[in-house]
Amino acid sequence: MDVDSKLNDLPEWRREGDEIRRTVVAPDFPTAIRIVDEIAIRAEEMNHHPDIDIRWRKLHLTLTTHDKGGLTEADFTLAAAIDAIAGKHGA
Repeated sequence: MDVDSKLNDLPEWRREGDEIRRTVVAPDFPTAIRIVDEIAIRAEEMNHHPDIDIRWRKLHLTLTTHDKGGLTEADFTLAAAIDAIAGKHGA
């Protein structure tokens, strides 16, 4: 898989080793929690779960496929879904 090519379609994400990361800045804390709620639903549907660190209105997200030892198509699919969710909420 060409990770750099995949990241061209996801400009908010950056690669760090075997992970991709993004910080989402929500308009306020309640909106940040709504974003996390929607990400959780989508992640559960995909059976692929991000690491999420919530700091006030900032969400630090990390994606990797632990059982495959690195990045897979599922990471990029969920990253695109996260971008859509964040955008819908003005983040």
